Amino acid sequence: MEQGYKQSPLGPIPENWEVRKLGEVCAFLRTNTLSRNQLNEVNGDIHNIHYGDVLVKYPSIIDVQIQSIPFINSEDYKESMIDFIEDGDIVLADTAEDETVGKACEIANIGSEKILSGLHTMLIRPQKGLFFPCFLGYQVNSVSYRKQLQALIQGIKVCSLGKQAIANTYFAVPPLPEQQRIVSVLSLWDTAISKQTALIEKLTLRKRGLMQQLLTGKKRLKGFEGEWKRIKAGEIFKSISVKGNGSEVLLSATQEHGVIPRDQLEGRVTMPTGDTNSFKLVEVGDFVISLRSFQGGLEYSEHRGIVSPAYTVLKPIVEIDKTFYRYYFKSAEFIGHLAIAVIGIRDGKQISYDDFCFVKIPYPNVEEQKAISSILLQVDKEIEIQKQKLAAMQEQKRGLMQVLLTGKKRII
Repeated sequence: MEQGYKQSPLGPIPENWEVRKLGEVCAFLRTNTLSRNQLNEVNGDIHNIHYGDVLVKYPSIIDVQIQSIPFINSEDYKESMIDFIEDGDIVLADTAEDETVGKACEIANIGSEKILSGLHTMLIRPQKGLFFPCFLGYQVNSVSYRKQLQALIQGIKVCSLGKQAIANTYFAVPPLPEQQRIVSVLSLWDTAISKQTALIEKLTLRKRGLMQQLLTGKKRLKGFEGEWKRIKAGEIFKSISVKGNGSEVLLSATQEHGVIPRDQLEGRVTMPTGDTNSFKLVEVGDFVISLRSFQGGLEYSEHRGIVSPAYTVLKPIVEIDKTFYRYYFKSAEFIGHLAIAVIGIRDGKQISYDDFCFVKIPYPNVEEQKAISSILLQVDKEIEIQKQKLAAMQEQKRGLMQVLLTGKKRII
């Protein structure tokens, strides 16, 4: 054992640190079961923290004066909902579709706001004076603490954690002055991460504005004049139904990544078990429409492979810059036009090539298409660079949490 350290249920920790069981130093308060449709983002007297926001939206520390928290619809509030959240309370998501279950947030800077803890959450209140503000919020999201939770998860399709199991978890507690120093360091990283996230959001909004202006001809680049042609999509693209074979890579259309190998979506889609010889061939540069349910836009393939017959595969029949249309098919204008086209076509808002053919889309000269694509590609590159910086910051913070919250590194 290294000098200055002692053995504990969590492994070696500094001699002047304690290990505490959550159920011995925290109380569990009442939560409600309000669903998402009983909340709104606009107005109300009382806020409600939904487990979905804990899992995907909120950081380890929720600053109430900064973070947006939904309101309870006035008709859904009941006077029996009385366990209002206080500064320092922990809201833990006890249900999720995966192992993110157990993600938690400490609530800070409530002021005069009234907040309740909602569906599939635990509201945990620590003893006063035992933890420096925000320390526990970091500790319950640390790698060492989450490892404990992984062994307690119940369920397969839906993962959950029981209150008694949570009560029996442990965490390390340094003296208050050291807690304060740890919080000071980690909060600096949170501030940097928050600023980086805001920068990415700003760049994404700028890109959306540029797409709206450049892809519709409202804003023209220097050197290009004259009105754009607007012609039916069927005059630019045709439907191709070439059959592939079972040895080709099986592809799937996704809104986030375009058309990609289906095995990259493991756990989210079902792989076919029957004959795939009737599947359609997709080549690099083809566009794909999903007939299953209209979600907006078309997807672009950077892969050769096969797709289900439920897809329509499109190829250009005139000269185009494919990147221009890759962006255009994600634009608000096109999605709006397509949404109008599918209204009343058939149940499930399905869209086919025949439906798509009658939608009028812009057809500027190819040189202008390429110029617009170049600008949007550069914007995407800038956003990706900033996302990589954000990922690096988040990874560095995780590393700091691991060493600071276990006492492997001390801030004396």
